[in-house]
Parts: sequence; structure tokens; C-alpha cells
Amino acid sequence: MTDPAITFSPAPRFNPALKRALNDIMGGSAASILTVTFGLSYSLLIFAGPLSPYLSYGITATFVSSAVLAIVVALCSSLPFAVAAPDSSTAAVTGILVASLVERIEATSPSVPLLSPVLITLGLSTVLTGLVLCGLGLTRLGRAIRYVPYPVVGGFLGATGLLIALGAIRVITNHPLQLATLPYFANATTLLELGAACAMALVLYLTWHRSRSPFGLPIILVGGVLTAHLAFWITGVSFDSARTLGWTFQPPPQAVFMLPWHTEDFARYPWFVVPDLIGNVVAVIFVTACCTLFNTTGIEVAVHREANLERELNVTGIANILSGLLGGYPGCSSISRSILNYSSGGRGRLSGLTVAALSLVMLAVAPELLGFIPKFVIGGLLLYLGADQLHRWIIESRKRLSTLEYLSLIAIIAIIVTWGFVPGILIGVIIGCATFAFSAARVESIKYSFDGSEYRSSLDRSRDDQEVLLAHGGSIQGLNLQSYLFFGSANRLYQHVKQLLQERPECRYLLFDFKLVTGVDSSAAYSFAQIKRSAHDLGVELILVHLSAAAEKVLRSSDFVGEGVTIIPELDRALEWCENEIISLHQGLVQEEASLHDWFARILDSEDDADRLIHRCQRIEVEAGEIIVQAGDPADSMHFILEGRVGIMVPADEDRTTRVRSLGRYTTIGEMGLVSNTPRSATIQAEVESVLYVLNTHQFDEIREEDPALSHKLLTYFVSVMAERLTFANRTIAVLRR
Repeated sequence: MTDPAITFSPAPRFNPALKRALNDIMGGSAASILTVTFGLSYSLLIFAGPLSPYLSYGITATFVSSAVLAIVVALCSSLPFAVAAPDSSTAAVTGILVASLVERIEATSPSVPLLSPVLITLGLSTVLTGLVLCGLGLTRLGRAIRYVPYPVVGGFLGATGLLIALGAIRVITNHPLQLATLPYFANATTLLELGAACAMALVLYLTWHRSRSPFGLPIILVGGVLTAHLAFWITGVSFDSARTLGWTFQPPPQAVFMLPWHTEDFARYPWFVVPDLIGNVVAVIFVTACCTLFNTTGIEVAVHREANLERELNVTGIANILSGLLGGYPGCSSISRSILNYSSGGRGRLSGLTVAALSLVMLAVAPELLGFIPKFVIGGLLLYLGADQLHRWIIESRKRLSTLEYLSLIAIIAIIVTWGFVPGILIGVIIGCATFAFSAARVESIKYSFDGSEYRSSLDRSRDDQEVLLAHGGSIQGLNLQSYLFFGSANRLYQHVKQLLQERPECRYLLFDFKLVTGVDSSAAYSFAQIKRSAHDLGVELILVHLSAAAEKVLRSSDFVGEGVTIIPELDRALEWCENEIISLHQGLVQEEASLHDWFARILDSEDDADRLIHRCQRIEVEAGEIIVQAGDPADSMHFILEGRVGIMVPADEDRTTRVRSLGRYTTIGEMGLVSNTPRSATIQAEVESVLYVLNTHQFDEIREEDPALSHKLLTYFVSVMAERLTFANRTIAVLRR
């Protein structure tokens, strides 16, 4: 029983603002662990080899960059929980830039001090990177990077992964992996160090790679350090001996902050090496811009929050400008650190400020800490980062890319590692464009095809018209086009049309629907000109539907649009126009055949004989002025003139001809030559557009053999025609004799 006199006060609640602040600090602290760990590895990656004595300046540059990037991005980003710092890819290309500078200085002027040129180069390249990023953000051109072919980006980032792995070997052994340095790697101690680093990388892959716990990485690294010192103690190797043998780093002096902008340093700067460094500076800018966009997109997908890409470019650009002015190097928002902060409860801008504060604390702690860390621990971390990136772009990307794209990605990696970033970018873009062109050329430019018997306009028609369209719908052939039409796809379209016109000789109207076409280039216009010539030879009319203004301009420039080509805005109206032409034509043919049948029936005095004679004749159409038969040609046919008018022409003076007779509709010509088989005595020429039915000697001979009655009637008709013409000639002569 509860005493009613006893009352309980509600448990005190945290202030919501204080709770959010604590969550941000906890999330920022978790992200700081990665920033500190990676920052130490990046310092060793960039300030390796000849720059090892200046490692304290490298540590300063790293954590100053981390602090500045974290502060600016935290205060201004469209994703308030985003954490920015130097990235593995940006650190890799920055290391290549610095290594190239040192290599050229040592090759040309060994006496020139290295520190000032390195710090000036880091600052200037970072400021330039920031300016370019701001330019991309202000002009909204940053999205254009997304149009870079995927294999080019993959090859670029895959190459940075390989360079990180090669840099790890340099950190562990103090020697780059080259043919000239291979003897150094025959040393047993060096091989043991490399083996230990590989083991460390394997442990990271088997543990932290799969869990991604915020405290997993420092626990593994601390465990690696303790294991190494325990091994030294068991084997009787003192700490100083281990350092002398190269197992641990030499403790750098206290981190020193130094601005590189001094007049004396600028005066002593080896400006002659700048042309050789332009390509590497371009690589730094390109990688930083790509990482900014890709990492921002990755954060969006992971946390389901939309970011303002232009704002992110501007903010990252400003952060890099400030970082460069303070002697730092480039960086951007980090996917791993931002997601770790978000997963740990960080939602506000205090998280990034926490990362910045802890990065500044490391300026005092890092040098002493680094003196106790074995090389293989940091080297193993770098090997893991490089191998992870290589796995992502060489192994995992194989599932997403075609064989051709994948081979181009591998080729770009090889080119970058062998010849540098600029040749890799240029050749990669060329390979990417060629791969795209080859792939796009294989995409079928025809989405579907149809003919007028199966696909018609929406106009309701009578049964008679429908029967005509059903019987002669094959006269209409339609092609629905798609994608971008250029030299590859357009040539395949031309070959398809050629085959279509051969297989469908009845085609008289060929429709091209451009509704799904995204563009047409000048080479495609040439292919359409070839299509026009092929269609013209076969008497086929071309109809273009849904043709955009840009595509029409390209096609007009090649003289494709003109006679024989009709442009109609909509497919339905185009089909209606073609159907009307077919119906008009065939209704005219029906009336024409009826007229011909009536004429032959009057000549032969029999409906059946008229049908049989029509079956033997061939219909032809002639234009005005067209020669039907030439004087001197074999008389192998006669002509029934159904429509129009023809003239009988004989030679005159001065290579002229004179018309001696003109014949109109329902008359015949050439019957005497058909019977006598003598050469033509005159030329027959159409005076107007005419329709004639031709009976050749072969058909006439078959009539005489198979149908004597019809043959007799034809001969009787021929005699009556000749008698009429003879009577007319006699009357004309009589008049002339008066």
C-alpha cells in the first residue's frame, strides 16, 4: 500500500537545447577520432622521404586545415551536421604535388631549401582550389562535373587509391617503390616492416571495415601500438634500438605554425618548376571538386537530407581559401565522419566546432604521440585506405560497368600512375567519349515501327475507306525514333531504311517520329540525306513528325528538308494526311479501272473480254514532255491512252521535230507495229500528264495462243482504227487539193 500522504515529484528533465548540445559534442568527439587518426597518416603521407625532417610543419598544416575546414563548413553548410577535413583522395594528390616539387628541386637545384617552397606550393594550390570551387558554385557549373564519364572519375579515384598504397610503402620504408629502389626492399627488416603493415591492414579490414564503430579504429590502432612494444620487449629490442632500426618514427619537434607568405621566401621560390606542376595542381582541383560533389551526394543518400550543391561548393571553396592562406592544404566534407557524427546523435553545427577544437589540441599533442607509434601501424592504416579505395573502384565497379567501360577505367589508372594526372584526365576523357559513342551507336535508334494497316489516325472513316486502308495500309511505314542521333546510330538507321524499302516495295509514305529524339548532329543529317536519295529513287515520300527546331535546323543545313520531304507537327495528323492520299489514289484507280473497263467493253463488245484484256495490260504514268517510245526502236508494244494526250513527232529541219498528229483519251497508238513487228517510224511524246495501258508483244502472243476469240476482236478493232485514220487522211488530202 502506498501512503497517500507521500507524493513523488517528476524526474527532472534535461533542457532540450542542452541535450542537443551534448549530442553534438558527443558526435563531434566521435568524428574527431577519425580526423585525428587520418590526419596523422596524411601528414606522414605528404611529408615523407626528403620532407621527413619537416614533419612537424606537416602536422601543423594538417590540423590547421582540419580546424579551418571543420569551422567554416560547420557554420555555413546546408547540412549542419557535416564534418569537413582533408580527405584521403585530396591528401593523395596533394602528396603527389609536393613529391613532384621536391623531385624537380633536387634534380635542378639541390641547394634550394625545401620547406618554404613546399609550404608556398601547398598554400597557393589550396587557395586556387578554393577560388575554382567558389567559381563553380557561383556560376552553377559544378554540376558539370557530373557529366564527366563515370570510368574517368572511377579511374581517377582508383589511381589515388593506388598512390595512397604506394605512399604507405614510402612511409614505412622511407623509399618509394621504384625499379631503382628495389635493392632496399631486399632487407629483412624492411620486409618484416612491410609484412607487419600488411597484417595491420588486414586486421583493419576484418574488424573496423565491417563494423565502422566510432571507437573501433582507435582501439585497433592502440592495440597495434601495444602489440608492437610488447614484441620489442619480448625480443629484447629496446625502444631506442627499434627507432634506430626504423620500426618507429623519429619524434618530430613541437608543431610549429608558420605562414608561408614572406617576401624573402617568394624571392627564393623556384618558379622554373611551376610549368611542370600545373598538371598536378589541376589534379588537386579536380579531385577536390569531385570529392565535394560525390561526398555531399553520399551524405544526402545516407541521411535522407537534401543539400544545396552550389552552396556546398561555395562553402568548401571559402574554407579552402582560408586553409591555404594559413598554410594548409585542400579538403572537403567527409562521408565517414559526417555519417559517424549523425549516427552518434549530432545534428547541429556544434559537432563541427568540436572537431575543430580537438584538431587544434592535436597541434600540441601529436608530435609526442607520433614518437611512440610504430611505422607499420600508420603505414597499415594507409595501406588499408588505399586498398579500400582500389577495391571500390577496381573490384566493386566491375559489377556496374560494361566490359568496355571497365577496361577503360583500368587503362586510365595505368596512365595516371605512369604519366601523371593531366595525361590521365585528357586520355581518360577521350576514352570515355569514344566508349560512350561506341555504346550509344549500339543503342537502337528505332523504338518501334508500324504500318498503316495496323496503326491509323484517330479519324473515323467509312467502311469503304477502311477496306482501302486495310488493303493498302502497307503503303505507310512508320518509324518511332529515340535517343541522340549521330554518325553511329544514324548510319544504322539508314541501313535499316534501305532494307525496309527493299522488303516493302509497296511503301509510298515513310514517317519518322522524332518525339523521343534528344538531338541530331551534322553526321546524322548526312545519313538522312542518303535516306532521302534512296526514297526518291523508289518514289517514296518522307514525312517528319515532332521535329524540334534544333533538329530541323540541322537537317535543313544538309538540304535534306525540301522536295519529297513533308514536315507535320503531330503523328495523328501525319497519318491522316497519308491515309487521305492513299484513299484518294485508290478511289481514283477504282474509277480509272471502271472507265478502262467500259472502254474495252465497248471495243470488244464483251464484259469478260474486257476483264481479260485489262489483266494483260500494264499501267504506266508519264509526265508532260516524257518520251514514251523513240523512233527506230523495236515495235514491241502498243498503248491504250486512258487519260491525257500524246503527240506523234517526226524529224524536221535543224534538228527539230514536228508534230504530225495528236491523240487524246480513249485512243490507241502503236497497234500497226505490234502486228507487223517493224521498227518505230515516229517518236511518241506525252504532251500532258497521261495514263496509258501497255500491251506488249509477249502478252499479245499469249492472247493469240490462249484466247483466239479475244485476239480476233483485237485485230478487228485495229483494222477499224486504221480504216478511220485512212478515211481522215483521205479527206485531208482532198481538202488540200482544192
